Amino acid sequence: MPSLVARRHNPILRQFAERLAATGMAQKAVIGAVMHKLAHLIYGVIHNDKPFDPNYLSKGLAIQDGI
Repeated sequence: MPSLVARRHNPILRQFAERLAATGMAQKAVIGAVMHKLAHLIYGVIHNDKPFDPNYLSKGLAIQDGI
């Protein structure tokens, strides 16, 4: 359930899910990938003790470099 909400409201995860769905990945697999990515984002926020910044990767990387 959290991955569905994150997919709808988080700009990074929304773009990630749309990219996976466009390649023909099954919906349940997309949800699983979003769940995995969300877990990594949560870990990064907790580990670095900094607030979530959705524009963090866009400062230095192009979108095709991977998010």
